[in-house]
Amino acid sequence: MSTIVTPGVFSLAEAKVSWKAPWFMAFFSALVFGGFGVLGRREPVVYSLTAEDANFTLPPIEAMSHMVGLTLGTILLVITGLAFFWVIQKKPVPLWWSLVFGFIAITALLGWLAAGDRVPVAFLLANAIVLAIPIMFGGMAGVMSERVGVVNIAIEGQLLTGAFVAAVVSTLTGNLYIGMVAAMIAAALVSMVLAVFAVRYLVDQIIVGVVLNVLVIGVTNFLYSQWLTQDASASNAPGTFPVVSIPVLSDIPILGPVLFENRLTVFLAFLAVPLLWYVLFRTSWGLRARAVGEYPMAADTMGIGVAATRFWWVVMGGALAGLGGAALTIGNVGAFGKEMTQGQGFIALAVVILGRWHPFYMSAAALLFGFSIILRVWANQVSPGIPTDFIIMVPYLVTIIAVVGFVGRVRPPAASGKPYVKE
Repeated sequence: MSTIVTPGVFSLAEAKVSWKAPWFMAFFSALVFGGFGVLGRREPVVYSLTAEDANFTLPPIEAMSHMVGLTLGTILLVITGLAFFWVIQKKPVPLWWSLVFGFIAITALLGWLAAGDRVPVAFLLANAIVLAIPIMFGGMAGVMSERVGVVNIAIEGQLLTGAFVAAVVSTLTGNLYIGMVAAMIAAALVSMVLAVFAVRYLVDQIIVGVVLNVLVIGVTNFLYSQWLTQDASASNAPGTFPVVSIPVLSDIPILGPVLFENRLTVFLAFLAVPLLWYVLFRTSWGLRARAVGEYPMAADTMGIGVAATRFWWVVMGGALAGLGGAALTIGNVGAFGKEMTQGQGFIALAVVILGRWHPFYMSAAALLFGFSIILRVWANQVSPGIPTDFIIMVPYLVTIIAVVGFVGRVRPPAASGKPYVKE
């Protein structure tokens, strides 16, 4: 039991040495250096670090687009070289190293796309965080479920349930807070169905999750077309939470408006991530949960209720996913749209793996995908020559590249997806 008693991010056994990350880094380093640098456009690009109406502004950074590609491409080649060195030394490439690589590569991509134009850094960061919040909440639901040994494929359905209920209940009651709580309860009920079938009746967890997703999509589509579209003002016009600015902190250049000038759902995500980390790795509750997900038989022998622990952690994770659904409607858009999650629940599953079942790393991965979503919108404006279909594919391409290329060979909780039968 020593491997689960010691708190931490993950052990070396969970992050085995893999050559995939260095080779993927080498490919993208060459792409940035050659495509964005050597063959890049000879036009100026301006990085606007702060908004024009900000209380404290920083001067923009201007450079030639191809020089940005050459400079950052060289830095990426150095990072790649160090990644190869680590692997040769039989050490895994740290996930934070891959995140640094991704940040620099994205900066170079922005410089290439905006050649002859400007990159609104603060605007992109702020919108990336807002768009990442539903994925982040869905990722927390996935972490909670898989840490106790249950694969939660139904995150998509839980997000969609939360989005629908939050919009409808908020509209009917005229109270956004009631709508948010109702969204959490409704999504928790959906995850309760998953928990009952997976834990009590030992039904295949993947099958139950897929069925729940299809069921929720069908029900919400029917109600949307037969009810919400008939009288949208009375059933689907909840509005959104007001934007709250934290004094002094919101005036910090760049990060101030991004982190400290947001709606309630964003601040709740900022609180939930460290809280989940603390519960998982610094409390006896978290220790028991991880024990159930790693060695359920040993946990049972020690008097830990395996079935009860799995059940309640899956249900509580579903409540967080419901909060993520609420972030889509009353935390961003202001109304429910047909199938508005657009696969974000499945992206949440990807960030759980990319983040190695750790709340902080999962959140960083969610921010990457949030950025990829706003990137496709912004790129269509500054580079209209890029095919629209390709831009729509960007978040999903990022998902595939990140999971396949950079995640490496990681070990999930040992009992994840395996039903436990008490002997």
